[in-house]
Amino acid sequence: MPLDIEAVPSDRESAVAEDDRLQLRLWLRLLTCSDLIEERVRGRLRTEFATSLPRFDVLAQLDRSPDGLTMSALSSRLMVSNGNVTGLIEAMARDGLVERRANPADGRSALISATMAGRELFQRMAPAHQGWIDDMMAGMSRAEMVLALELLGKLKQSVRA
Repeated sequence: MPLDIEAVPSDRESAVAEDDRLQLRLWLRLLTCSDLIEERVRGRLRTEFATSLPRFDVLAQLDRSPDGLTMSALSSRLMVSNGNVTGLIEAMARDGLVERRANPADGRSALISATMAGRELFQRMAPAHQGWIDDMMAGMSRAEMVLALELLGKLKQSVRA
């Protein structure tokens, strides 16, 4: 029997019934929006810059910290484990995008910094990334974005409480 494409939900949100709990529907809508945005950004980074979202994220954090970051600080900012960052940093170092150097404040750790090539790549990617995000948010007015940001801030506080 052939698969009916229209019968297959296109995302998590469309798989719930209209009368399901509002909290569940809101959570699934947030996941759907996040997935859609991430999928588009990942695709554009891959096709336009031959890179990945994790590499972009590392370079973005290093751009904000020109003196470098420890692996622990980088892991924390990226909200992933040290183990996840270690392999990524090793690969990026092999590709000449980041470098490790001794941490003068703590001899047991290293500081990770972007190389010139890494900084140049990020400087090319950042405006494109900003444009993609702007385009995806174009259907909302500034006031709607401000309201959404405030409401999501409230949700974030509720989740953390």
